Amino acid sequence: MTKKTALITGGSTGIGYELARCFAAHGHDLVLIARHTDTLEAAAGKIEGKYGVKVQTMTFDLADPDSPQKLFDAINAEGIQIDYLVNNAGFGLGGEFIDTDLQTELDMIQVNVTAVVHLTKLFLPAMVKRKEGRIMNVASTAAFYPGPLASIYYSTKNFVLAFTEAIAEELRKTGVTVTALCPGPTETNFAERSGTSKSRLFTDSVVASAEEVAKYGYAAMMKGQRVAIPGAGNKLLMQAERLAPRRLVTFITRKVQENR
Repeated sequence: MTKKTALITGGSTGIGYELARCFAAHGHDLVLIARHTDTLEAAAGKIEGKYGVKVQTMTFDLADPDSPQKLFDAINAEGIQIDYLVNNAGFGLGGEFIDTDLQTELDMIQVNVTAVVHLTKLFLPAMVKRKEGRIMNVASTAAFYPGPLASIYYSTKNFVLAFTEAIAEELRKTGVTVTALCPGPTETNFAERSGTSKSRLFTDSVVASAEEVAKYGYAAMMKGQRVAIPGAGNKLLMQAERLAPRRLVTFITRKVQENR
């Protein structure tokens, strides 16, 4: 495969970092985006040292509404062509909506939803013009459910999935594909940051490694799949959700989100 360049947001840790390794293992250059320069540079150094690809880092906080445009402008100023866009950056927050912090939730919507839309809007036209390109939006199995005790996070992932499927259909004859990666519980810093590490979702569930999720997602993206759900158990649960009464699904989701 001809060497191309992948831009990965949240690319210094977790699923984003493992996706970066997947692209690098297949010979692609990288542009990694995250909030912390030190972590970014450490990740870039490891990948360059092992795979011999070019890794450029850019520090942006996507909770800042101006960051997507600034990022796009910085990419253009460097003359970098982005062939693969991976909208991976995101975070969650557990708790009852009446008690949770509003600013944190507004920042979550900015990162999980608005930045995904904004970056896709900016990078997509050039891909369509070239009649080639792939986009991955990292959603979650949460995208299929209402989410009591994590209502805003689940809602943002609902949006990401619906948005991805919609534009994938619009783009089906353009040569550009869009994939929603929907992992279940995964070994990252998500649970600790969101305050859900003691919930049944993480204590009673099979927790996948970030590496296996990334490998599955990378393969699905390259095949042009619209929705990629790692793990047979997760796939089964997604099918069961469609058959169960909505109120029952909501009740069960709450139980899963509660602490043991």
